[in-house]
Amino acid sequence: MAEATTPGPVTDAVTDSVAGATSDAPVSVAPTVGFLYPGHSAEDDYPRLEAVLAGAAARGAGGSAAVRLPLVHTDIGEDAHRVDALLEMGSAGRLAARVADLKALGAQAVVWACTSASFVFGRDGAQQQVRELSAVAGLPASSTSFAFAHAIQALGVDRVAVAATYPEDVAELFTAFLKASGTEVVAMRGSGIITAAEVGTWGREEVLALARAGDHPEAGAVLLPDTALHTAAYLAEAEAELGKPVLTANQVTVWEGLRLLEYGTPYCPELGALFAPPR
Repeated sequence: MAEATTPGPVTDAVTDSVAGATSDAPVSVAPTVGFLYPGHSAEDDYPRLEAVLAGAAARGAGGSAAVRLPLVHTDIGEDAHRVDALLEMGSAGRLAARVADLKALGAQAVVWACTSASFVFGRDGAQQQVRELSAVAGLPASSTSFAFAHAIQALGVDRVAVAATYPEDVAELFTAFLKASGTEVVAMRGSGIITAAEVGTWGREEVLALARAGDHPEAGAVLLPDTALHTAAYLAEAEAELGKPVLTANQVTVWEGLRLLEYGTPYCPELGALFAPPR
């Protein structure tokens, strides 16, 4: 598995983290990305996304083999969108504790499936977090925060709007991360929700309302940065309503895992513009 590269200002975030990493994972019959997911809220987005990708592979619109997306849950400590709690949630020890479980499932790359407990460290700290995860796993690694940065580049978007579930002080840290990665944030909206558990109860109406409320006429894409938010079923509808790409946390996290595997981007318009590049 070759090292993935991405041009532009965020390249070092992942390429540095996987430099020299060699996989000692068990041989897997299918391309396999493993996800470290904090707690329990919207993890059912991942089997949904896996099923859509399997359909793409079956109809010849994806890779030659259906990709596997196994997930293990990390211990989150306190469920709170608060800086001190997020720093602990994303600590090296909490992530490392479940890496062996992912490798036992055949993971060939690993993604920390959390936005807030990666960008809370700042861009440099998030980069160090990924480097340490890669070193522990002996695998290419990334996180949802860098997944957003890479997805923005892949779409060729310069300006974005952020529609966050978080309190505004936490959402501001995400905008700072994006700006440090070379993206202009033209609007940011926080929703003041403290716990991932509450976010996980949101459904279609709340997700679409959040996207609408966070949109801005100058934004080339709208970002919904919380892996606790169910979005996989609503991507195409959200984009049709807004008339622009919508990037959501679980969507970009899976896309980033495929990027690490050099799997290519399957053509899946039901997963939004990110999965429907010009053909």
